[in-house]
Amino acid sequence: MSELKQDLAALRIERAPERRGVGRWVGWVIVLVFLALGGYWGWKYLSTEKPMTVDVAAVTERAAGVQAAALNASGYVTARRRATVSSKMTGKVVEVNVEEGKRVEEGQVLARLDDASSRAALALAQAQAQSARQAVKENDAHLAQGRVSVDRETKLLKAGFGTQVAVDQAKLDLDSTAARIALLEEQVAVADRQVELQKTSLDDTIIRAPFTGIVTTKNAQPGEMVSPVSAGGGFTRTGICTIVDMRSLEIEVDVNESYINQVTSAQGVVAVLKAYTDWKIPAHVITVVPTADRQKATVLVRIGFDKLDPRILPDMGVGVTFLRPAGATDGPVTRPVTLVPKAAVVAQGKDSFVFVVIGDHVERRAIQTGGTDGDRIEVTAGLSSGERVVVMVPATLTDGAKIIAK
Repeated sequence: MSELKQDLAALRIERAPERRGVGRWVGWVIVLVFLALGGYWGWKYLSTEKPMTVDVAAVTERAAGVQAAALNASGYVTARRRATVSSKMTGKVVEVNVEEGKRVEEGQVLARLDDASSRAALALAQAQAQSARQAVKENDAHLAQGRVSVDRETKLLKAGFGTQVAVDQAKLDLDSTAARIALLEEQVAVADRQVELQKTSLDDTIIRAPFTGIVTTKNAQPGEMVSPVSAGGGFTRTGICTIVDMRSLEIEVDVNESYINQVTSAQGVVAVLKAYTDWKIPAHVITVVPTADRQKATVLVRIGFDKLDPRILPDMGVGVTFLRPAGATDGPVTRPVTLVPKAAVVAQGKDSFVFVVIGDHVERRAIQTGGTDGDRIEVTAGLSSGERVVVMVPATLTDGAKIIAK
């Protein structure tokens, strides 16, 4: 056993002594290097300026001779002349001659109601009138006979063969017949008026267009009941159709009462339909309605189109720009005028400046301003059309700052 241990001990390889101190220092050096590199990159990251995201807008130009805007508002196209056509009586519809979009002329037949009852009533009234006329003719014959009787009794009295009583009785019969004829003639006049009334009722079964226009809605169909008043719940219609006179189209806008002093009668207006945003329509102020809405603090303004167009339809949304009168501009209008959004101008005392976008950074630039043009400001010096400026300027934005333009 001892010899085996000695043999195994002879096979063991001697190792060099461990250098524990050197390995520890190497580890610390590596840690310090990593800390130094992390600190350097952190300092570099923090010291690098981060770009700021901002909203930008282009500087525009108003052509020479074009009036400046005094106020912007929005409203709707309305028809001054619009009617929901109904009947004067309750009845069943038997015929409807209109469709949406169809043009109708004044007096044109739009619909017909069942007229059987009206025709029967008219026939009865005509028969009564004829009966009254026949009664008058009968009494005319009695009147002629009464005159003959009076003449005869008078002659007999003069010849001494008659009596005064007979003469008086003949005259009484004559006057009674004449009075009866007068009453019957009045009854004939009443019967004629009744005939006219029944003719009017019969004519009311025919519904006609009150004016020339375009049918915008069709409300009734043959077989339905219509009435001038709501009756019978949802089973009775109150109208046949709605007609709009397209020649009466205009714009109605609500202007805040704080700015109504900038609107005058006959003032020029540029209207833009929301359906045709690139189409500028010349218009003018018709009138400022002389009352205010206390709930909304607005005043209604009516605006007329200088020229109507088939593309303009009732109830369309429209934006309007009230133009400044030509004599109220702050500068000449014989040359183009540079315009910048109000939200881009920063005022400091009497000075004004903007931040102009140049590449990926901004440049603070002083400008000289003139009058206003709606939500824009006229710039007389410092900017050119086509340049981009920051709008809704952040308080932390500085000259030369890097930005990301929206």
